[in-house]
Amino acid sequence: MKRLSLIFLFLIAFVTLKAQNVPFFNEIQNFKKQDSISFPPKKAILLIGSSTFTNWKDVQSYFPDKKIINRGFGGSSLPDVINYIGNVVYPYHPKQVVIYCGENDFMAAGTTPQMVLERAKNLISLIRAKYPKVPIAYISIKPSPSRAKYIPQMKEANAMIAELISKTKRATYINTADAMYNPDGTIMQDIFLKDDLHMNAKGYAIWKKVMEPYLK
Repeated sequence: MKRLSLIFLFLIAFVTLKAQNVPFFNEIQNFKKQDSISFPPKKAILLIGSSTFTNWKDVQSYFPDKKIINRGFGGSSLPDVINYIGNVVYPYHPKQVVIYCGENDFMAAGTTPQMVLERAKNLISLIRAKYPKVPIAYISIKPSPSRAKYIPQMKEANAMIAELISKTKRATYINTADAMYNPDGTIMQDIFLKDDLHMNAKGYAIWKKVMEPYLK
C-alpha cells in the first residue's frame, strides 16, 4: 500500500513538473479533456494557431452554417503548433484547416520573415502528410498596434507566405490584414482590446466578412 502511495505521489509530481516545464502543456491537456467528454464531429473546419483564435470563443456564432473546431492556443508560435500537431490537427479528420500563426514568432529575437516562411511551409507539409487532400487556408499576420515596430517584417512574411500558398495545391491565402487599416493607412484602433494586441468583436466581424467566402 505504501509503495502504491509513493508511485501515485511520483506521478503527481511528474505531471506537475511536466506542466511547469513544457510550454502549453495545460492547454493541450484541456483539449484532450474536452475531447474525452464530447469528441468534435468529423468534416468540420479546424482552426489552429495562436491567441487570435484562442480568444475567438464565439467563433461558431459568426459562422452558424459551418461546423467549427477551435484549437488555437494562446501565445503559440509556429514551432509550438508544429510540436503539437499530433494533438491539434491529426485527431480530427477536418474538412478544412485554417491557420493563424506567425505573429508571435517575431517576439523571439533574431526571427526573420524567411524563418517564418520556412516554419509555415513545414506546418503545411505536416498537415498534408496526414491529410493530403484536405484544403488549407492561411490567414495573414495581423497588424497589431502594440507590435507596430514589427509590421515591416510581418508584411514581408505575409507576402512570402502568400506566394508559397499560390504555388500550393488546395491552399488559400486569406488577406485579413489589409481590411484592418483606415483609408489613410493607419491601423484601426477601435477593433482592438485595451492591450492593442487582441481583437474585439468589431475586429472579428471584419475577419468574418473576409474569411467567409474561403471557408468550405
